[in-house]
Amino acid sequence: MPGTGKTLLVKVLAQLIQADFHRVQLTPDVLPSDITGTNIFDLNNRNFTLKKGPVFTEVLLADEINRTPPKTQAALLEAMEEMQVTLDGESLPLPDLFWVIATQNPLEFEGTYPLPEAQLDRFLFKLVVDYPDQTAEKQMLLNRQAGFAARRSDINSLQPIATVTDILEARQAVKAVKVSESIIDYLLALVRTSRQYPDLALGASPRAAGAWLQTSQAVAWLEGRDFVTPDDIKAVASPLLRHRLILKPEAMLDGLQMDAVIAAVVNQVAVPR
Repeated sequence: MPGTGKTLLVKVLAQLIQADFHRVQLTPDVLPSDITGTNIFDLNNRNFTLKKGPVFTEVLLADEINRTPPKTQAALLEAMEEMQVTLDGESLPLPDLFWVIATQNPLEFEGTYPLPEAQLDRFLFKLVVDYPDQTAEKQMLLNRQAGFAARRSDINSLQPIATVTDILEARQAVKAVKVSESIIDYLLALVRTSRQYPDLALGASPRAAGAWLQTSQAVAWLEGRDFVTPDDIKAVASPLLRHRLILKPEAMLDGLQMDAVIAAVVNQVAVPR
């Protein structure tokens, strides 16, 4: 939904971890080179100079990603998967911390393009940002009336609560969280059930399985444990799968909701003891 503070949220996140931040407003006329960059001929020294695009940052906000054509969307594929960008045959590495956070409009909105499955699968989570409840929206209006609307200077004055180095160290700590063989078998059973589920045309990919395991380790680490439980697997099922799975046309006609299907898939698989 437009106007729900998604862009502001990402700006605040980048400020709170002291990360470099770039935003790209994606429209139908944006070219791949507008994202990745290009080599420009310098008339003064008679040579080509690399002008890096906004993708060379730590937190990249791709705003309204499905308003730009698939060819431009594809400019992010290599960056998201391989942490590098190839320009004129030269591979250029991206920072150790590289997050792509995208917003999108519902497909029924005018001027939108569907995202290809290969790109959707590269996003870790899909979070649904809905309208605020009445109490929160009233407080927002009261703040605005009192002159407290968020401004760039307000964001820049926020005190960081972590650094990029902290995030990278936490990433290494998450990798050390133990995963038993029974938990891996449980996760694989969920993945395979999604691939065979009658209402789904596309189930979870091997990439999704790896991401599911890693995010479950992150949940365990945030809970202060050094081992993964079935509840950790379940906790991330919906945000991790809702953009990766595809409903069959007849299921969509029946009005099935993706989160309900994911819950049904999870409930079909017995929890290890």
